[in-house]
Amino acid sequence: MRKLPSELLDSPVTGLNLAGATLRDQLNPDGQTLLVFLRHFGCLFCREMVADLRDLSRAMPDYPPIVFFYQGTPEEGAAFMRKLWAEARAIADLPKRFYNAFGLERGSLGQMFGAPVWACGLRAALKGHFIGKPVGDPWTMPGLFLVEQETITWQHDFKHAGDHPDWRTIPSLAAQQRLQPMSA
Repeated sequence: MRKLPSELLDSPVTGLNLAGATLRDQLNPDGQTLLVFLRHFGCLFCREMVADLRDLSRAMPDYPPIVFFYQGTPEEGAAFMRKLWAEARAIADLPKRFYNAFGLERGSLGQMFGAPVWACGLRAALKGHFIGKPVGDPWTMPGLFLVEQETITWQHDFKHAGDHPDWRTIPSLAAQQRLQPMSA
């Protein structure tokens, strides 16, 4: 488990459907929040990820609140999310300040174009998701973190651009990774 620095949590944020003016304001005060870092808006895996998370969060009442991060302006974010999940909370991070703070890096050639990526591309295409115009750095790897208060309690380490966990297991992971209350 890793603590997030106060200066990062208190950083101002802009974007869509936000709950306040800082990253801290976006976090669930009573439990975990799932922070999802999208690669770029042209990425078919990002489109698949948003749609899958939308459907599961609506179907599973115990799904943790989700906050997306994207590399673009609030206007570009609104245009992208309007098609997939207009009500989603999303933070514009054009300078990649949050991406960098969470340790997200640029992918290798294999992580972007290797055989497993093509197989995942077929999976996404069969769900109706296709490649679009990149908005943001198309070499950026995605990120997925469960955060409680200022602590990262779990993260998914993406092997390649199309990799993702079994989204249905996130609520049970969140329950298992809950911080223990401090005794007085």
